[in-house]
Order: sequence, then structure tokens, then C-alpha cells
Amino acid sequence: MPARVKLWSGLLAGLVLAQIAVSLRVAQGTTLTVTSDLIQSALLVVATAAFLPNTLRSNSPAPRTRVFWILMTGSMLLWLAYQGMWNYFEVIKRQDVPEPFSGDVVLFLHLVPVMAALAVLPHRRDDERDTRIRVLDLSLLITWWVFLYVYVAIPWQTVRIDGAIYGANFNLVYLSEKLVLLASLAILAYSARGGWRNLYGQLLGASALYASSSYVANWAIVHQRYFSGSIYDIPLTISIAWIAAIAVFAARWDLSESKPSQPIFGVWISRLGMLAIFSLPGFALRALLHAETPPPVRNFRIILTLLATVVMGAMVFGRQSLLGKELSRLIEKSHESFDDLKNLQSQLIQSERLASLGQLVGGAAHEINNPLTAMLGYSDILGSSGLPPQEQRLADRIAEQVRRTKTLVASLLTFARETPARMTAVDANSVLQTAMRLITPEFEPQATTLRLALGSSLPPVLADSNQLLHVCLHLAGQIVSHLDSVAHPELYVQTRRADNFVVIEFRSNTTSGEPYQFLRTSEGGQKPSSLSLNACCRIVEEHGGRILSQVSRGRYTAFQLELPVATKSSSGSSPSNVVNPTGAAARSGS
Repeated sequence: MPARVKLWSGLLAGLVLAQIAVSLRVAQGTTLTVTSDLIQSALLVVATAAFLPNTLRSNSPAPRTRVFWILMTGSMLLWLAYQGMWNYFEVIKRQDVPEPFSGDVVLFLHLVPVMAALAVLPHRRDDERDTRIRVLDLSLLITWWVFLYVYVAIPWQTVRIDGAIYGANFNLVYLSEKLVLLASLAILAYSARGGWRNLYGQLLGASALYASSSYVANWAIVHQRYFSGSIYDIPLTISIAWIAAIAVFAARWDLSESKPSQPIFGVWISRLGMLAIFSLPGFALRALLHAETPPPVRNFRIILTLLATVVMGAMVFGRQSLLGKELSRLIEKSHESFDDLKNLQSQLIQSERLASLGQLVGGAAHEINNPLTAMLGYSDILGSSGLPPQEQRLADRIAEQVRRTKTLVASLLTFARETPARMTAVDANSVLQTAMRLITPEFEPQATTLRLALGSSLPPVLADSNQLLHVCLHLAGQIVSHLDSVAHPELYVQTRRADNFVVIEFRSNTTSGEPYQFLRTSEGGQKPSSLSLNACCRIVEEHGGRILSQVSRGRYTAFQLELPVATKSSSGSSPSNVVNPTGAAARSGS
């Protein structure tokens, strides 16, 4: 057990034992009264000090948890203030506390922050509701509790002083407040998990002991058996020490927010606030129709009800205004989500079409490859049959074009084939040359000029050649598709080495000097604008690389693809055994 916990536990146990010893061994009189009041004051000071560390951000990083401990500390400060008023009369002035006692309002109010702390639901994560609406709901309930106390007890304390009626009414409203607190703690202790269930359960036990000891003390007062420092104060002292111990041991419990807030809790808090509003006319009718109520008390209660109606009505108006703004925000967000869903649906349809097209291309490529093989064989036979020089050159040209066509067909087959990723050492320049050949037909409608600058002596990269080909095609296609409004569109493709990475850069002649930004599939950075670009980002991230982009006026103007250099240990083969995904594609030029 940490030294701090031992120190606090020793202080609390010592004060409780001192109260027990004084109550059992000291006779009724001034000495017993003063000693008991000082012990209880010291106990409340220690309890308040035990709550203060929990309000720090370092101990309670979650906002709701901090609010919970701040409200609990406020409750302890009100309790300490009430004890200070009690000590003023019994310790300093050495006289009994007057009846009715104006400080009783502090005793009643010290439980209000506790109920507000429970209504915050610190054991649950924040939802998307506006926190200001929660604050107004809590303010409605707190205002109603204050109104209830003023309505029931204050008239017999100020308008028409009657100690007997005041005492009975105060005990009734205070008992109702404690019952509501116990019911709330029981519900939370049942619904919470982990450390929060332990905390709520401990608070429930301490509050039940405090409520029962108060009830017994009131019974003793009615039967004229109670006096300050009597044995009836022992359970009260134990309950205070118990509450302080909860604050001391809370640091050892797991008070993380376990689950998201359930709407039912917020709904019930709002319903209770509305019920409090609807109860005000009933209080006004009771004041008017209760014939035994003195006229000054009746008038006081009617005016108080009207004022409470105005104040709580203003809170409801503000709450509805916030709800209207939140509703507008949610509608706007739902429209955006619907538009995103439509875009995603269209992209999925396009992806399905491309997948079907890939299967069609694969089948067609196989069919085309067979006659090409025959043509290549016949051209080779013609070339070796001793033709005249002019006809020999024609046969060589036929063979060259057939080989070039077979290379393109092989590229189509490689692109359309769906195989698991096979990470090997790949020549990035060869993959890029193949990609440019496949995408060149897209340049003709826009008369796009391709400028290819391949770095010399580039090391191989660790990648899957088929997936890398797909990524290069898509990044180049993204830029070309945005050049439709440019007078003389140009696509620049460059490869180079940067430290342990091979960099492939795609940029248009509209590229600005703005910095590159990360394209990420997770949180942070710039997010891809399309489903296929998002897939490219995932492929590159799986390869240990990254994609950076530059956006100008909502259009992609440049991409920078960075891939790690292959090593002998990572590729499983020497760098000389580089995979060329297209056979002769690298030899045929760009």
C-alpha cells in the first residue's frame, strides 16, 4: 500500500476512533459538544482534502471524470461550510443552534452537487450530443430541487416562523432528497462495470449509512434523546470517513470510460426535467386550494412558483434552441453521409465493372496470344529461309511488331490476373515502362504529352509487381483525368533514389509549389477522395511505403510514390535476380 494511502487511512481511522471514545466515555456537556464538533470538523477537512487530488487533470484525464470529482469536492465543501456554521454556535458562542436554523439550506444543497455528479455519467464515454443540452437538463433538475426546498421549508422560517412545521417539512424534503440519491446510486452501481461499479457501490453504502444515521438522529431529537457528541453521532462519523476513503482509494481503481453513453440515460434525464416543469402548476394549485395554509405563506408560494416557472421556462427555451441547432447539424450531416454513400455505391459499381472488364481482357488476351504465337513462328521461319534483303527486313519488322504485341498482351494478362501478393525484388523502371505503355492510349483524345525520366542504376524495390503496376496505372490515370481543361496537357514521370527509398513521381504541368501531404487510410493527414485511390494507399502501406499528393483547386496535380529498397534479407533473393513482370517490356523502350 502506498505511503500516501497509509497516511490518509491512519488519519481517518484515528478521527473515527476518537469520536467513538469521546461519545462513549465523556459525559454530556460542553466538553463533549466542543470535542465532538471539532472531531467532525477535522474529519470533513480531511475528507475534502482527500477529494481535491482527484480533480487534477493528471489523475482524471477524461473530462467527465474530472467534472464528477469537481462536483463531489463541491459537495464536501458545502458540508464543511455547514459544519462550520454549527461550530460557530456550539464551539465559539457556546449556545445551542437556533431553531429554525437558516444554515439548513446549505445542508440540503450539499447533496445537489452529488446528484449532478451522478447525472454526468462519468463511467460512459461521450456521445455526439451537445454538452450544453446536458448542462441545461441538469440545471433544470437542480433548479427544481432548490425550488422544492424553498417552497416547502423557507416559508416557515421567514414568512411565518414555526419551528415545528419547519422541522417536519425540512426532514420530509431532506429525506426525499436522500432517497432519490440512493436510488440513483443503486441504478448506476447495477449498470456500471469495473472500477466504477466499485465506486458507486461504495458511495451507495456510505450514503445509506449516512441517511439511516440521520433518520435515527432525527428520531432521537423528537424523543429528546439526542445531544451533540452522543452515540447517535458515531454512524455519522463513520459515514464521513467512508466517503473520504472512497476518494483516497479511487486512484487504485480502473475508472476508465468503459462504454459509450446510452441514449436512454440522457432521455430519462430530459424527461425528468420536463416532468419538473409540468409539476409547477400543481404546486401553485396546492398553494391556492390548501385552506389551512396562512395567506402570507400562500402568497409567497404562488409568487415563488411563478418565478420558478419563468426561470425554468427560459431554460427550456434555450434548450429547444440548442436542440434546433443540433437537429440542423444532424440533418446536414445525414445529407453528407447520404452523398458519400451514393459516391461509394457508384465507385463500387465502377469497381465491379472494372473487375468484369479485367476478366474479359484476360480471356481475350489468351485468345489473341495463340495466333500471335503462330505469327511469330511463321515470321521466324521466313527470316531463316534465305529471303532477299528487302524481304528479310520486312520479315524482321513483322517479327518485331509481333513480339511487341505479345509483350502488351503479357502485360494485360499480368494486370488482369488475381493472385496473392508475392513480395520480391522488382525493377521499378520496368514496371513503370509497362504501365506507361498500357496507359498511352488514354493520352490520344486529349493530346497529352508523356515525359519519362527514369533514374539510372536504381536498386530494386521490395514489392508485388502486379500490385505495383496497378498502383502506377491508377496514379497516372488520376492526373491525366484532371487535365481535360488544360490547353497543352503534359504528364511528367520521374524515378530517383532518396536514401533507402525509390521515389516514383507523377506530376502534371499544372503542378504548383504547394507542399506534398500524406494520403492516409487511417486518421490523420489527407484522406483519399475515391475508393480505388484508397485501395492504392493500402497496397503501398502494406509494401512499407507511402503516397504523398499535391492538390490544387480540388484536383490532384502530383503524386509521389515512395517504396523501400529491397535487401537480400527482405527479398529472399539477391538483387541481381530482379523480377521483370513483363519480360521484354523493359527492352522495347518507351
